[in-house]
Amino acid sequence: MSVKSRKVSITMEQELFDAIKEVARSRGESLSSVIEEYIELGMNLAEDIGLSKIGEERLSTLDKDKTLTHEEVWD
Repeated sequence: MSVKSRKVSITMEQELFDAIKEVARSRGESLSSVIEEYIELGMNLAEDIGLSKIGEERLSTLDKDKTLTHEEVWD
């Protein structure tokens, strides 16, 4: 099964373009593959930050009097 890729046109500052172009050149990869990798990394980071905020909210409302110890759960 072939993967259908979508094209996206973006505009960026020359300095950023030059940096990405240099990364692609040094790796022997295309600009598209480097940009796609960085977008995926950014998406993963955004997801991690979102999950971290959920965890922090849950922790801030944790009632320690209602929690169980490790031994209580596993023994």
